[in-house]
Amino acid sequence: MSIPARRTTLADLRHDWSAGAGIAGFVVVLVGAASSIGLLVGAARDFGLSAGQTASWVLACYLAISISGAALTWRTRAPISMAWSTPGLALVASVAASSSLTYPEVLGAYVLSAAVMLVLGATGAFERVTSRLPPALANALLAGVLLPFVLGAFRALPVAPLPVGGMLAVFVLGRIYFARWAVPAALVVGAGLSVAAGMVGEFNPAGASIFGTLVWTTPAFSVRAALSLALPMTILTLASQQLPGLAVLRACGFGRVPASPLITASGIGSLLAAPFGGHSTNLAAITAAISAGEEAHPDPARRWPASISAAFFYLLLGVFAGWLVGAVAAIPVAVVSALAGLALVGTALSSLVAALGAGPEREAAFLTLAITASGVTVWGVGSPVWGLLVGGAVLWLGRRRGKV
Repeated sequence: MSIPARRTTLADLRHDWSAGAGIAGFVVVLVGAASSIGLLVGAARDFGLSAGQTASWVLACYLAISISGAALTWRTRAPISMAWSTPGLALVASVAASSSLTYPEVLGAYVLSAAVMLVLGATGAFERVTSRLPPALANALLAGVLLPFVLGAFRALPVAPLPVGGMLAVFVLGRIYFARWAVPAALVVGAGLSVAAGMVGEFNPAGASIFGTLVWTTPAFSVRAALSLALPMTILTLASQQLPGLAVLRACGFGRVPASPLITASGIGSLLAAPFGGHSTNLAAITAAISAGEEAHPDPARRWPASISAAFFYLLLGVFAGWLVGAVAAIPVAVVSALAGLALVGTALSSLVAALGAGPEREAAFLTLAITASGVTVWGVGSPVWGLLVGGAVLWLGRRRGKV
């Protein structure tokens, strides 16, 4: 499907709109938000951010996602779904938990990562760069970042047995009977059982307001942050979001939409959101299939309103970011940790299978995974970088000896 020759108009939107597309957009936002909002709030808590700063983080992300997604969809008349990088957020959360970087340094890393993404898109170098990244190592890096969070879901069980136990039970059943809704169902059950057990804290909207407000924090730049966060975040975003997002579009019949403008737009959105707390904006991967697939509309030419619908609901969540952050923050820490871990199970599993499948790269991939998951920091450089360096060195030497 090619980019339309004429400009899109409101008449086109009215003509192509359908109830299925509108509902698909709502589902995209519900699944996307429920799957990682707990991870964001937990990271903000570890950074020591105020409620207003946390709401700013949410608002900045959703503004970038909404505006870039709507603009690209309107331009191409294809269902371009944008999202934040959940693997990237997991990496940020691991940095927050280890207190290895200050919050301004983290924002500086966001800016650097966004600038690299912008250059890759604007110069058309995206496909050349990603083709040189061994898929096994990229998946191992992702699995190593996510694994500690998945394990955290089960470590939370002794801390809050009733709500976390209920979440685990619903999630397991959900993965079998209603896979798409397993994480939202776990969130609802965890919140309900937390209320029943009297474990819910006082609900305080961020900044004493239900609305989100952008809060500027001046980014700080350091070599340590560039190596420990910006570099692995860029690799994770390319490998786990941008490439799969493009693959979904192509598989759903939108292969003629050029990649460069999409990557460029994601870099611009990330760059503008960074000083307000927003981490990477990128193509949606898993949820993209909802808006680009037959569930949105049997006719591919009438699926693009689903992404307009998603952009609207993301904007709505951003406007009420204060309420959203306050609601999640009132839930016990153990329940939030469990939610974050369960939301990452599917991604962690697929990355593990891709990294450790039969093949000569398996040993290098396993070393990358193990070192990354260890959380070790040496000379101020975090475990994801060391994992890539060691795994890459093993892979390179094996190829030199003809063993890989």
